Amino acid sequence: MTTNLPAGSIDIAGKTVSRLGFGTMRLTGPGTWDDPADRDRALHVLREAVHTHGITHIDTADAYGPHTVEHLIKDALRPYPDQLLIATKVGMVRPAPNEWMPLGHPAYLRASVEASLRRLGLERLDLCYLHRIDPHVPVADQISTLTALHNEGKIGHIGLSKVTVDDFQLARKHAPIAAVQNVLNAAEPDDPMVDVCRDQNIPYIPYRPLNAGKLAAGNGARAALSWLLALGPHVAPIPGTSSPEHLAELVALTKSW
Repeated sequence: MTTNLPAGSIDIAGKTVSRLGFGTMRLTGPGTWDDPADRDRALHVLREAVHTHGITHIDTADAYGPHTVEHLIKDALRPYPDQLLIATKVGMVRPAPNEWMPLGHPAYLRASVEASLRRLGLERLDLCYLHRIDPHVPVADQISTLTALHNEGKIGHIGLSKVTVDDFQLARKHAPIAAVQNVLNAAEPDDPMVDVCRDQNIPYIPYRPLNAGKLAAGNGARAALSWLLALGPHVAPIPGTSSPEHLAELVALTKSW
């Protein structure tokens, strides 16, 4: 693994990792469903990200596939380098391709964490996000379940995904929040959680940083990533791709950081 961290470094969930992470949602079939058309290519992209380009922050979720990408990560990267942070997410069910539904029942969250541990081949999830807050389950019940799993040593740190400021303030009453992951890009540039995370010294992880590829054409990717990185040292984007060539281009764009 290279010692040059893409876009520099950031501390997330107790590890110093590359500020440029890798989002894995694209490593599935259409509709974020089932296996990718070329499984070997997906494994190659994961290995290139970590072993060639030095990315040490891999973001995934049990809902990608569902379950597909966690299996891919294990097959591609285990035994895992000590520096590698694998962040996953629980609390979302997949009724069908392109369909997503929050499910925050405590028994389901607990079962999901246990299943992610098995699929990834880990004894502890260093960073586990609540993928979405389920509006039909008290927030206290959802966060308390993850806190109990933390106390049992199965989760290292708890994160939140797609949350408002009110969501964040309510959740943090029940547990420390180690990271927040929201959509943010130059076409969708407004999220007050960027400033909240800066003020609270919490990493902010923008997903969909290239607006699902719409900002990747021409010099767009460079401008889009530069805009995000300039928001502050607490911002750590996680662009995704299924192409090793595109991955190399994204890493090259951040060398000046």
